[in-house]
Amino acid sequence: MPVPDSREVDASPASLADRRPHVPTERLLAELVPPRHFADESFNTYRPDAAHPSQRAAVERLSQVAGQITGRRGTWWRKKAAPPAVYLDGGFGVGKTHLLTSLARAVGDAAYGTFVEYTNLVGALGFLPTVDALAARRLVCIDEFELDDPGDTVLMSRLLRELADRGVALAATSNTLPDALGEGRFAADDFMREIQALSARFEVLRVDGDDYRHRSLVTDASGLRDSDVRAAVAERPDATLDDFGTLLAHLGTVHPSRYGALLDGVGLVGLTAVGPVPTQDVALRLVVLVDRLYDRDVPVLLGGSGERNLFSADMLAGGYRKKYYRALSRLGSLAADGAALL
Repeated sequence: MPVPDSREVDASPASLADRRPHVPTERLLAELVPPRHFADESFNTYRPDAAHPSQRAAVERLSQVAGQITGRRGTWWRKKAAPPAVYLDGGFGVGKTHLLTSLARAVGDAAYGTFVEYTNLVGALGFLPTVDALAARRLVCIDEFELDDPGDTVLMSRLLRELADRGVALAATSNTLPDALGEGRFAADDFMREIQALSARFEVLRVDGDDYRHRSLVTDASGLRDSDVRAAVAERPDATLDDFGTLLAHLGTVHPSRYGALLDGVGLVGLTAVGPVPTQDVALRLVVLVDRLYDRDVPVLLGGSGERNLFSADMLAGGYRKKYYRALSRLGSLAADGAALL
């Protein structure tokens, strides 16, 4: 009987639930870079809407901030003046992430991650080692600063204060709900209140434009037939296939900071028997996985009921609803990419 090539088995596992990745500290830090989804973006590729002058003003100001940061040399400058700190204030879909990734690339020596990635980093490394590691960068960017978890918000506020005190420049964005009153300004006010001691250091840059409410959000797309998902996965050596419930259970055994490594070498994810997520802790883990899939542009095939009723009405009306709407939007995009492969 022929012996299977172990290299092929390792390179193309049949199931994400079979993976138990070990992620060294060096990799966690090395992955704090702008997502692949924005790999080709810069200030030059941002197209300001003439109907919203604040967009062009934001580009110009961030270009100046990049110059301030990169123009400093050595360590002596850190004692001269407080480092720049900017907050991009605006609704969904106005290009805040595009601008933030552009700033990170213009500076070069920058750490870039979402709010959840930084809190997971602290959980994996510890608070002081995280501060020490990030303090070596000139700029730390936090995309999607989340205000719905008091404990994590206090943690991030303390982290930012420590970094600012060590002379690290900061840049952040956050999003509000599609139907939030005073969208954008609401986010800025909340952000400033929650970071308290740091609020005076941040310069708020308003980015107006068409918001998320003017875009179609697919949250109830029907799923594919499970048999079609299995057939499509069988044709792709870089595809994985998992029962949805089994995968959700497995996520509970893997630290969220390792979810990116869970997807190493994966070009397509197939999920069968997709249905409503049972509890909020499970739902929040799924949100992190969807973010990592989106960062890596990995198409998804959703069997079962697909996105339909994935998160309950109570979840979508509760304190974490912003995360769930973002996950649905991103999962819908990845599912459309996956369906196009059939």
